[in-house]
Amino acid sequence: MNLPALRPVQIAYHVPDPAAAAERYAREFGWGPFFLMEHIPLARATYRGRDAAFDHTSAYGQAGDVMVELITQHNEGASALRDLYAPHESGLHHVAYFVPDLAAALAAFTARGHEVALDARTTTGTDFAMVDLVAPLGHMVELYENADALAKFYAYVKRKSEGWDGREPVRRLG
Repeated sequence: MNLPALRPVQIAYHVPDPAAAAERYAREFGWGPFFLMEHIPLARATYRGRDAAFDHTSAYGQAGDVMVELITQHNEGASALRDLYAPHESGLHHVAYFVPDLAAALAAFTARGHEVALDARTTTGTDFAMVDLVAPLGHMVELYENADALAKFYAYVKRKSEGWDGREPVRRLG
């Protein structure tokens, strides 16, 4: 199985506090504005093939043509985030890509010996997965199909960054 050509659409950093990190990164790097989603509900999640809870918060902002996600996990337990970082640590966690067929992309990665660390679905029906590519790349890879709602969210964040004056760097979303 061939992997599709992958083009990064998002770079994600694990941080202890996404809101505080968003304020800091907006000020230091000019990224933003960031849209904060707290305790993002999931319809389902598995960690390395087993049912798991994944209570997380993310802030989504823009750095040029690439989205930046600042993510943290609230609950205890093993996860794709905890594979790389303790709750108080920060660093590059994953790079995200849109794929035309999520199941086919996951099959291609697993055929090459890479394990699916997280397989999940949002309550709005968006499936996504994190593949463990820590050995060859130093981080996870997140994959999802470019569904209409997700494409609209990416476009919204990018549009809000155009001409942004640095004010109100963190905006809460429901």
